[in-house]
Amino acid sequence: MAKKVLVVANETVGGAKLIEKVREKTGDGDSLALVIPQSRPKSGNVIYLEAMHDAAEVRLSLARQFMAGEGVNIQGEVGDSDPFSAAMDGILEFAPDEVIVSTKPATVSGWLRRDLVERIRNESGLPVEHVVVDLDNEGLPFDVTLVVANQTVAGKELVKSLQDLADQGPRRFIIVVPQASGDGGEYIAAKRRLRKLLSSLNDENIVSAGMIGDPDPFTATMNAVGYFFISEIVISTLPSNRSKWLEGGLIDRIKRQTGKPVTHIESTADEAAPAGRT
Repeated sequence: MAKKVLVVANETVGGAKLIEKVREKTGDGDSLALVIPQSRPKSGNVIYLEAMHDAAEVRLSLARQFMAGEGVNIQGEVGDSDPFSAAMDGILEFAPDEVIVSTKPATVSGWLRRDLVERIRNESGLPVEHVVVDLDNEGLPFDVTLVVANQTVAGKELVKSLQDLADQGPRRFIIVVPQASGDGGEYIAAKRRLRKLLSSLNDENIVSAGMIGDPDPFTATMNAVGYFFISEIVISTLPSNRSKWLEGGLIDRIKRQTGKPVTHIESTADEAAPAGRT
């Protein structure tokens, strides 16, 4: 008889052990749902609720694309910032037969400190399996490239560079666009530029997702490094004589703070981008 499996995961959603468990638990005719609780950023003085939601949405989008490549279509939703509430909402929404909860190891898992697995099992009455994913020691079965860009996010030079990176091996791209200001008009314009890049990558069957970040590019980058397990960073700016980001030493600051490989690409502004210096 076909069964429904609900997965509750956040940072560990791409871990090899979780993917292996999902493959083990689902077969022909089975259905899979994924709930990703929102999490707060670790940098910045202002919490943008859109950014919290978008970060979880990025994980969900990447998971859907990956599982589609495995021949599995999944339902999913972004959940409450409280993982227990998110899990119970998911159980109510999807009516699963069993639940998989994926966490970091006990020494670093906030979810386990709150007895999440036992609370879900006791409250729901469902079988709940716990999968531990140690990203720090095991990594992910693919590289994750963080791309930070604003006006140049859909520029032809950046698009070509990302396509070349995708040809080098298994890779997922997470795009972050720091909005130039907090107003709604700039947010909508930035979303439009982001969708243009994602569409270009999707046309090449490149797995990618994106979000609007903090207006400060350094904070936006550091938040993304906190949200996601990043292998490398690509920063795209206008040419050096026009880039405010370069004037502020953004590249060197991110290299020092993250310890990640950072590649700088000078690109032209997308036609839809406002005049400015980034």
